[in-house]
Amino acid sequence: MGRIGKFFREIKSEMKKVSWPKRKEIVNSTITVLATVIFFVLFFSVIDTGISKLIRLILE
Repeated sequence: MGRIGKFFREIKSEMKKVSWPKRKEIVNSTITVLATVIFFVLFFSVIDTGISKLIRLILE
């Protein structure tokens, strides 16, 4: 039981050393990620639609 207690005390000690991001940094990172995801969704949708139309043209 002593090793488990020591383990959790060490975790608590290490968590105090962590440099947690500020709210503004988190918001900026989240916006960047969402914008990137939306861009790639739109990009690949356009590519997929174009390839689908091209394949239909070839097969008809």
